[in-house]
Amino acid sequence: MAASLMPTDRLSTVDEHVERIVESLRPLPPYAQPLLEAVGLPVCEDITATMDLPSFDNSAMDGYAVYFDDVATASPDHPVHLPVVGEMAAGQTKLFALSPGTAVRIMTGAPVPQGADSVVPVEWTDAGVANVRITQAPQRGQHVRYRGEDVRRGDVLLEDGAVLGPRQLGLLASVGRSQVQARPRPRVVIMSTGSELREPGAGLDHDSIYDANSYMLAAAARAAGAIAYRVGIVSDDPQEFRDALSDQLVRADLVVTSGGVSKGQYDVVKEVLAELGTVSFGEVSMQPGKPQGFGFVGEDATPIITLPGNPVSSYVSFEVFVLPAIRRMMGKVPYRRPRVRALLDKGMTSIKGRQQYARGWFEIDGKGAHVTPVGGHGSHLMGDLSDANCLIVLGADVTSVEAGEQVQVLVLDRDF
Repeated sequence: MAASLMPTDRLSTVDEHVERIVESLRPLPPYAQPLLEAVGLPVCEDITATMDLPSFDNSAMDGYAVYFDDVATASPDHPVHLPVVGEMAAGQTKLFALSPGTAVRIMTGAPVPQGADSVVPVEWTDAGVANVRITQAPQRGQHVRYRGEDVRRGDVLLEDGAVLGPRQLGLLASVGRSQVQARPRPRVVIMSTGSELREPGAGLDHDSIYDANSYMLAAAARAAGAIAYRVGIVSDDPQEFRDALSDQLVRADLVVTSGGVSKGQYDVVKEVLAELGTVSFGEVSMQPGKPQGFGFVGEDATPIITLPGNPVSSYVSFEVFVLPAIRRMMGKVPYRRPRVRALLDKGMTSIKGRQQYARGWFEIDGKGAHVTPVGGHGSHLMGDLSDANCLIVLGADVTSVEAGEQVQVLVLDRDF
């Protein structure tokens, strides 16, 4: 599979680069997966019920199964007395057939005896064992869960494409499904490059920094539903990067790199991948995150997305480009995080010709949805990124926005 080349004579728009990636990818093939393994994944089949739910008439209360006509007149002043001829507990295999003029003590979830049509809660009785005194009458059929009142055999429980969450999983388990057809979680390999990088916990030289990107991107990939493999730091040596990439392809459905894609002398990712001829590099009209790359590597044409190395640029690029790729491979729609509108609390400026992704704090209160810019524009400001819960999106033609105007916002850490 060959990648569409990125334009070299002009900057790509954000939308163009997103579509270039998404249209080059295909959802991963589905297979039968255990329910818990498929949580968060779209099912790849219409799932119909093969049984009624409930599968038998059962009691909604602890109490006494009765014929309604026997207790219809019960009241505190004129209680009804009935002999108790048996007891039914949930999971009990012995079945009763109730005769008129008698009662069966019954527990919640237990099968209602044949012939009984109502349940008297124990609170409306004296809790008798051999005989029961009933001081309040239920309505006919009250406190009985009837077979099929929730789900009927043949009902469509989930349609193809529905995302399996905890409630849907519970429904499928309740009708006996142990597996579903679903696409696997993409295996995303995260690689950080740079000879200046050090592992957290190690000592720092005067010109070295800790590797934040690989941890941040691996966490973001997991949050998106993928299986993330964080690779140890790769230096700026081209052969080391080639070897590391080759070793990782065996377990990758997608490779994501950070760093080494700009115009510097030691931009190893760009240097090595450009030689392959299947990965294209260019610039996208956005801030932060201008230098980008995308293509395919290895015998199996594994897709690779290369991100800039500055932490904020890398994170914004993940949100804008990698997240849609992961969702595309999982078969989730929409691919892109939806935008919401909010009132801007403080004026902002932006560079003409660049789609701006500024850090912000989004909240909804009695005055509606509003957003406040957080920190500055620097693509190295990790503290500001951590303090933000959204990205404020300003179009490439926007140079300034006044307080009180509406802006578009990407709310982070929200499922969609």
